[in-house]
Amino acid sequence: MIKLRPVQDLPRCSWCGTDPVLAAYHDEEWGVPVHEDRRHFEMLILEGAQAGLSWSIILRKREGYRRAFEGFDPARVARFTDARLEKLAGDPEIVRNRLKIRAARDNARAFLEVQKEYGTFDAFLWPFVGGAPKVNSWQSLSEVPAVTPEAEALSRELKLRGFRFVGPTIMYATMQAVGLVDDHLDGCWRRMDR
Repeated sequence: MIKLRPVQDLPRCSWCGTDPVLAAYHDEEWGVPVHEDRRHFEMLILEGAQAGLSWSIILRKREGYRRAFEGFDPARVARFTDARLEKLAGDPEIVRNRLKIRAARDNARAFLEVQKEYGTFDAFLWPFVGGAPKVNSWQSLSEVPAVTPEAEALSRELKLRGFRFVGPTIMYATMQAVGLVDDHLDGCWRRMDR
């Protein structure tokens, strides 16, 4: 569970604004390297659901997603029936976009195939940044790219493997979320290289 802190107590990246939920996510998770497959799957689902929406909305629905998608267990999600997916389309605790809901099942199936091939999804993912977090040094939010060549390469590879809602912009956001990339701004207390 994310711990909510007063937004004003620490210098943070400006995208948090004054939202305590975004600030907590920033402080506890964003840019922190992840090596657990279930967490990777969670972020793939949540970042795909976020397409066209604000991240704040998704974070506020996160517990609903955890319940609806069996704690982000890809093996369980891969077995969801069409009827179960249709029932989820009526769940107000998640984004009720049928394409995004169906993509979660498709992505779970593709995720399991990657695990079979690589042993873990983590082993597949980290080579896209050379095996270690890429730490950037940005002065302002306007310098942070929406897409990078690494995100484009990851997006292409995932699409070839049957993943959906994995465009390059979504993949860059995912890379930031799971710490493949550290885009904390200079002056932010979470900078890894401080």
